[in-house]
Amino acid sequence: MDADYLPFHPSPKVPEYTPPAGAVDAHCHVFGPADTFPYSAKRKYTPCDAPKEKLFALRDHLGFSRNVIVQASCHGTDNAALVDALETAGPLARGVAVVSPDVTDAELDAMDKAGVRAVRFNFVKRLVDDTPKEVFTGIAERISKLGWHIVVYFEAPDLEELTPFLTSLPGIIVVDHMGRPDVSKGVDHPDFDRFVDLMANNENIWVKVSCPERLTVAGPPYDDVVPFSRRLVDAFPDRVLWGTDWPHPNMKSHMPDDGQLVDVIPRIATTDEARRKLLIDNPMRLYWPEEKKS
Repeated sequence: MDADYLPFHPSPKVPEYTPPAGAVDAHCHVFGPADTFPYSAKRKYTPCDAPKEKLFALRDHLGFSRNVIVQASCHGTDNAALVDALETAGPLARGVAVVSPDVTDAELDAMDKAGVRAVRFNFVKRLVDDTPKEVFTGIAERISKLGWHIVVYFEAPDLEELTPFLTSLPGIIVVDHMGRPDVSKGVDHPDFDRFVDLMANNENIWVKVSCPERLTVAGPPYDDVVPFSRRLVDAFPDRVLWGTDWPHPNMKSHMPDDGQLVDVIPRIATTDEARRKLLIDNPMRLYWPEEKKS
């Protein structure tokens, strides 16, 4: 791994908050192991291995029932580690893939069978090379036929430029990590209002109220981020998701205790109903629709 890469917390605490039975960690990753699933030659960082066994042990330790595993940029468009984890977990995990424009229909069908339900478009320039919007549009049209949705990752300064593109995409769009607002500006700043307005004006846009550890200025227990997450949960209770972001790639300030992250949940979703929607109803509707229909 890179010399300045921070490994994930070796022994997170048991959370004080107990998630309800059936709760979903809707944003996490698997990395490697590199000797089995090599990292991309085009990667912008080299992480420590964070294999499926560690992820599933963490799931159980924190009191969750299921995972949504998101392909991270260090593996590029090779989704082998993701698919392997999904096949191991069976009905207890679903996936978000990253694909190239030349991906074949057979490859998409195989990923769908394994449990992939979305693709991720990454616009964070320090993590990926710039990709023409037309490439994403072509992929979006193809995956919509499978009933998949789109996950997007960007930072707040890029929202205004990206808005026309985001609102042109078909189907459900899920925004990672609240669009990475600058929390030092305050929850009522026009920049965050712009993101709230985007969601208010587009009922197909969902959001992950995740990653306080990436957004915080004050540090744990993330008091400066809680108002942002709570505002979104209160305003859009049926379109919010939550995830650990384990193993927290590219953290520079500190490595969070995942148990402490779980303890943030009741502070941002303040009623039993809100927590049930955040942790069970919403992710199940999006990633396990066949179970919601049964």
